[in-house]
Amino acid sequence: MEARVGFGGAGHTEADLLPLSGLQHLVFCERQCALIHLEQTWKENVLTAEGRVLHERVDGGDGEARGKVRIARGLPLRSLRLGLTGRADVVEFHRVTCTEDGVGLPGLGGHWRPFPVEYKRGQSKRIDCDRTQLCAQALCLEEMLEVPVRTGALFYGQVRRREDVYFDRPLREMTEDAARRFHDLIAKEETPFVYRAPKCRSCSLLDVCLPPSKRHRRSVTRYLASAVTDPDT
Repeated sequence: MEARVGFGGAGHTEADLLPLSGLQHLVFCERQCALIHLEQTWKENVLTAEGRVLHERVDGGDGEARGKVRIARGLPLRSLRLGLTGRADVVEFHRVTCTEDGVGLPGLGGHWRPFPVEYKRGQSKRIDCDRTQLCAQALCLEEMLEVPVRTGALFYGQVRRREDVYFDRPLREMTEDAARRFHDLIAKEETPFVYRAPKCRSCSLLDVCLPPSKRHRRSVTRYLASAVTDPDT
């Protein structure tokens, strides 16, 4: 692959780079992100185990050729502008006639447009955590290859379906903002406090983040505070 590093400007050094996957954690929950990336805390549950196996199966496969598509697996990614590094589950390279949209691939003629695909265990979410992670992969590819990456896809294993993602300006700005917030979070070295929400039920860190005893004490504290401030009691 004819990579050309430097597109988009460099704002970080190699030592500054944070894991790209952390953006998914940050957008889902800043406390979860801090527990994982600041406190080095991790606990697996059935959902995360299934997701890990899915990623290992995808990343561990060999590259493929399907007609006018070439498939690379576990492709290393980096953006000095965003200060991120990681790997893409899959990057498809689609043959195109427009030279501005494609890159050269070793041993192949023509031009090939990168199309990142991220594999997820569950199903599409309302929150933009998965789309932000995928967009960050696209921004890394743009910086490394100096070609526009306009679209990608999320593959959800539970429903066996692809969700196409268009990297429009709002999503790009959200992703760049998430990268800045991620660096700020790590620099401050403080784990933020959050209140429990419905999404917490699927988090493998629930018992670490908020053990049952603390959940009970918080509910009692809220009850007492309500009783004191309620004029009818």
